[in-house]
Amino acid sequence: MKLHIVSLGCTKNLVDTEVMLGRLKEMELTDEPSQADVIIVNTCGFIEAAKSESIQTILDLHSKRKKDSLLVMAGCLSERYKEELQKELVEVDIFTGVGDYARIDELIAQKRSSFSPKVYLIDDEERIVTGSNYHAYVKMSEGCNQQCSFCAIPSFKGKLQSRSIDSIAKEVENLVAKGFKDFTFVSQDSSSYLRDQKIKDGLIHLIDRIEKIEGVQSARILYLYPSTTSFELIDRIESSPIFQNYFDMPIQHSSDRMLKLMKRGIGAEETIELLLRMRSVANSFLRTTIIVGHPGETDEDFQEMLDFLEGFDFDRINVFAYSDEEGTKAYTMEEKLPQEVIQERLEILQNLLEHKQTQALQKEIGSVVTAYLDGVSKESELLLSARDIRWAPEIDGEILVNESEIDELIPGELYRIKLTEVAGDKLLGTIVDRA
Repeated sequence: MKLHIVSLGCTKNLVDTEVMLGRLKEMELTDEPSQADVIIVNTCGFIEAAKSESIQTILDLHSKRKKDSLLVMAGCLSERYKEELQKELVEVDIFTGVGDYARIDELIAQKRSSFSPKVYLIDDEERIVTGSNYHAYVKMSEGCNQQCSFCAIPSFKGKLQSRSIDSIAKEVENLVAKGFKDFTFVSQDSSSYLRDQKIKDGLIHLIDRIEKIEGVQSARILYLYPSTTSFELIDRIESSPIFQNYFDMPIQHSSDRMLKLMKRGIGAEETIELLLRMRSVANSFLRTTIIVGHPGETDEDFQEMLDFLEGFDFDRINVFAYSDEEGTKAYTMEEKLPQEVIQERLEILQNLLEHKQTQALQKEIGSVVTAYLDGVSKESELLLSARDIRWAPEIDGEILVNESEIDELIPGELYRIKLTEVAGDKLLGTIVDRA
């Protein structure tokens, strides 16, 4: 049987997709949906744009499928709107949510839908890691205990449920045995890891454990939440020989009034203190996320955020327009902003961030970085693609390599690259040595 699978949304979804691939490893993968006996879409249900993409993907694949094939809708969107979608999406043969990834083979064999009452946590499941022969994502937990006004995730993922350190360590050990050496740890709220088990700073304990695994060459953590990130955690990351000085903290806003409205747990002063401490770490890399147009955001709030972003030295910034999601606290708030105002503010922010991104890249010229070589770049067959060891795959960009002072380059290995210029939104460099 042939399988065509599409993973939408975040890297946490990707891990779940890789679990399904592991359960269906006897099937032959195909890039052509018209040839597939089984088509699976692991959907995203976070914001309106992601929901629309998921539905459109389902409909597009249905139009290309062959007779008697099975179309499976899995993941967050399916979970969030299970009753409505099962009634309306007659194109789909099997529906499943966020609890049955490890039973996907059984559901396909029985041609039935299933929505387990509990979210799926990896536990000794074989995954087929995609996209790399040396890097893998590792999921630490599911769900979230935060009360953010704009976020619907707790409504369909539930409260925080952390994996045990032993479970995570075993998975990393198994991946190392298969040749993986670079890891990115992910969850909805990584800095709250193990708080559901009454353990504060669980990430520090996890770092201690992962450092003891022979063969782990590098690692980083995504999605630190401001109110649960401690200075002790920042210090521990700084002192780690393996975990990179990579700090991904979505602050969402810089106005104290807006942070309260967004129910972010701490105010602007404490948030900025954390950012300054992260920025003070040698060779640190800072990424954040901003939401523009949340209900109640005034011109003054927006200007305050603009001024802050103009003055603070982030390495990467993502910006999203507010999405009005049912089931969230913001959905019931008054003072909703007109869509044209949100769009105008979004464009102003995007122009600023494009300028800031260029500045961030320009300051790297002349430096020598340690980077993983990924192979031939999608930009051109004449260029190689590399990734700074600090960076997370996909989201932080690539280094284009046009020259090398050494021969016999091996993808997946570390090299020293001298950054020579900026080409568009990417850095260009020369390999000068092995790391």
